Formats: sequence, C-alpha cells, structure tokens
Amino acid sequence: MPKHSIVFLMYHELEIPGRRLCQPELGYARYVLPEPDFRAQMDHLEMNGWQGLSVGQALSFPEGRNVTITFDDGCETDLLAAAPILRQSGFNATFFITCERLGKAGYLSPAQLKELSGQGFEIGCHSMTHPYLTDLDASGLRHEISDAKSQLEQIIGQPVDHFSCPGGRCDQRVVTVARAAGYRTVATSRIQENTRSTDVFALGRVAMLRDIPLSAFAAICEGRPLSSMRAQSAFREAARQILGNSLYDRLRATLLHR
Repeated sequence: MPKHSIVFLMYHELEIPGRRLCQPELGYARYVLPEPDFRAQMDHLEMNGWQGLSVGQALSFPEGRNVTITFDDGCETDLLAAAPILRQSGFNATFFITCERLGKAGYLSPAQLKELSGQGFEIGCHSMTHPYLTDLDASGLRHEISDAKSQLEQIIGQPVDHFSCPGGRCDQRVVTVARAAGYRTVATSRIQENTRSTDVFALGRVAMLRDIPLSAFAAICEGRPLSSMRAQSAFREAARQILGNSLYDRLRATLLHR
C-alpha cells in the first residue's frame, strides 16, 4: 500500500442477539456484522498499533498505521454497540445518517443522534431518503443532499461536512450539488485506498461484509487484496450500467435467494 494511504472501511448495522435487524432482506443482512465480530476487528486494530479515524481526521493523512471507520444509514446500534466499542479502543468514526429514517424502528432517534455527536463522533449525511442519486433530477438531488445537510445540522448543532452516496451511486451531478451545499467530501463505494492525491469528492470505501475472517479484515486494512476486489466490483458496475439500477437490484435479489 502506498505511503500515507488510508483504507476507509464502510459498516452498516451491527447485530445484537435477540434484536431484530432494521431490514430483513438477504441483500441487507450480508452487510450486517455481529457485534462480537466488530469488537474483534477493533481489538485487532488496537493491539496492532492502528488508529481508527473519522473522515475529517483522515484528510490530514497523519503518520502511523491508520484506518478510517464509517457507518452508513444511522441504525440504533451505532450508539448502542459501535460507539462503546470505539470509545474503548480510543477510536473515532464518521456516522453517515439517512434523515428520514431517524425515529423509525431500529434507527437512531434525533435525541440519540445528538447524543452520538455529543460523544465526539463525526456525523455525516447519507441523504434524506436513501434513493439511488443517479436516478434523480436536479430538484431531487438538492432535496436529498442539501436539505438533508441542513436538517442534520439543526439536530446536532454542528456542521455536517461529509456525504456518502446511498448504494455508492455517484456521478458528476451529485458532486456538483454536494459542492454547492458546502460538503468537504463525498464518499463512494469504489474499492480503493485514499491518498493525498485522491479527489475528496470521490473517496473510496471498502464494505465490511458479514462473516469476514479476521485475517481478511487485517489484509484489507493494509490494502493488500484491493486490486482483486476492485476487479470484481468493476464487473458488477458494468452490469449495473447495462441493466440499470432497478433491474440490477431485482436480478441480485433473485440470485441471493438462490
């Protein structure tokens, strides 16, 4: 991995025994890590001299072994499970929140979001309603990107500087609206490590999937398997371009159920 490069990890909900997941679909559940697995990953980082950073902290590319920790969607387990584990390890993180899910079953309430922010964690935006942004017109983009930023800032009383794209779908129109809204960065799902030369409006992240072995997690943090992962991702992106988001999702759901 190039010097001063940082892998940005992308998490979603954490599974707590006896607690229902926010969504039951297989396509969603594969992104849900059991709480003990996440704890084991953070313990591994701490014991091996890594530091867990927020997106804002990572932009200075500090010396040492660093990884950026991000969570999408705004699940309640961000506060109930992830935050205590991160604090115990002395790590920070960025939690990207989907505004209209606040207060719904399984998701953070506005008060819980404010508590998470008050603990020192960075709050980012993951859109208003979680659509594929590349399917929207200009008005829809402003609502999902700009209006969502304002709503989150009103809740936490802090600037919201970072945006992550639902489903990783991003194009130049999304970037233009995000810039105009005042965001400092846009995070995608492109599999790459980020360096000082990376476009901050096209930051890469690596999704953490369920049941990932700890050895594979350690390799990802060092950037070792990213080339092969990127090739697989490029194949899926090509399929999305050909089929379109809706048909691609239906086909993916069918294959997962098999």
